[in-house]
Amino acid sequence: MPLRHHTLVAWRRADDLFITLHKLTLNKFPSYERFELGSQTRRAAFSVAANIVEGCAREHKQERLQMLNTSRASLAEVGYCLHVAHRLKYLDNEEFSALDLAVRQVAAPLTGFIEAVRTGKAK
Repeated sequence: MPLRHHTLVAWRRADDLFITLHKLTLNKFPSYERFELGSQTRRAAFSVAANIVEGCAREHKQERLQMLNTSRASLAEVGYCLHVAHRLKYLDNEEFSALDLAVRQVAAPLTGFIEAVRTGKAK
């Protein structure tokens, strides 16, 4: 039986986003950024998926919502890290646009899941 978070579109997309950003920051960012902006981007992206997992494992609704809201905040941080990387010219316009879309594609189902938990439509 799969774990609950495996059924969530938001988690699957967040997991894919983390893998993409992990590889990108290690391979595309300047070496001196691997421990600064690259590391922060990886940690924030990891937090998005990890907090969805932890939220799904929480027994009480308020704890679940707290973890899911932390996930959403980490996703906003990922968006800012990408914005900075673009401004610093580590990402070209096409790369930034694709990654920005990926962030929004995580945000939409995550926001929907948070609302479903909040209103009691999801457990």
